[in-house]
Amino acid sequence: MSRPKVLPSLLEGCATPAGTERFRKRFADGHADHFYRLLADGPFVSSLGLGTYLGECDDGDDARYVATIIAAVGKGVNLLDTAINYRCQRSERAIGEAIRILTARGSIKRDEIVVCTKGGYIPLDRTPPATKEGYRGFLDSEYYAPGVMQPDDVVAGGHCLAPGYLNDQIERSRRNLGIAFIDVYYLHNPEQQLDVIKRPKFVSVLASAFESLEQQVEKGVIGCYGCSTWNGFRVPPGARNHLSLEEILNVARDVAGTHNHFKVIQVPVNLAMTEAIRLPTQNVDGTLVPLLEAANHFGIAVIGSATLMQSQLAQSLPEQLRSAFPGFNSDARRAIAFAQSLPLASALVGMKSIAHLEQNLEHAEVS
Repeated sequence: MSRPKVLPSLLEGCATPAGTERFRKRFADGHADHFYRLLADGPFVSSLGLGTYLGECDDGDDARYVATIIAAVGKGVNLLDTAINYRCQRSERAIGEAIRILTARGSIKRDEIVVCTKGGYIPLDRTPPATKEGYRGFLDSEYYAPGVMQPDDVVAGGHCLAPGYLNDQIERSRRNLGIAFIDVYYLHNPEQQLDVIKRPKFVSVLASAFESLEQQVEKGVIGCYGCSTWNGFRVPPGARNHLSLEEILNVARDVAGTHNHFKVIQVPVNLAMTEAIRLPTQNVDGTLVPLLEAANHFGIAVIGSATLMQSQLAQSLPEQLRSAFPGFNSDARRAIAFAQSLPLASALVGMKSIAHLEQNLEHAEVS
């Protein structure tokens, strides 16, 4: 891989095995064994990652996210996850501001943290347009008129995986994040395309997207790529929007051979959404197995999302679940412990409160 391309004012560097090992050693005494895990064959990541999906598109939540990210990194969390469309690009910018502050203080070095973002959904900018006409005008001025994409490239009114669009989104994300190099770049809910196009066309769209992402790796702009999904890996093979990990990996191999850079997937997995653990949705050597088993077979890292199911698992868990995870003082921490007990590289929790961060990092009390 070539050295990361650097634009003016963007922080140089990328997450490395040596840098994240340094980070792990610095915080190891404050965490349980196996809190840090390898992300595929690359860096170490904290098994609790900070997500940035929820919140208002306002300055108040921006400030809360910045403060919580700074606190999280100071407590040993080094996986930061976002997407360009989250909160009208504000979540990426909040991560960027936190990284700028942390590195300026000397609290971290760029090679110690793993920054992940996503592209696919057309992002608004700071606040949503007030009308449908305003949205159409936004698309015309930002994307259609400059030739970034064409109307036919867009499905469901706001999802696009065209190569030119992905290249544009990666550059916007780098500027938002203030970094020259994105460690993990996901195609965001690619199964959205299957609501509109048939599977052979989808495979072609995926291949073109992977070609673009491999070029970005070669340019030194991203480290690896994958798919961040909601339904695709959890639904049965007969479902219209089903994603086959084996098929996706075959597309990546067709594009870039066995040394392709498809390394990571993201999927919801929590106490209420257990399909990735128990439902045989994926083909491995002619046998259907659950997603986590398939990912392990293929050597693909899995990041769990929706760990608290947007706070629905943060309270009122049944007593049998509470007793299965003794020693914790909150249901939120029990739900996180469940996810951390699985073969996941990390479990994402959206956090914009330092109090919630401290609760979510609570250690089990030994009776």
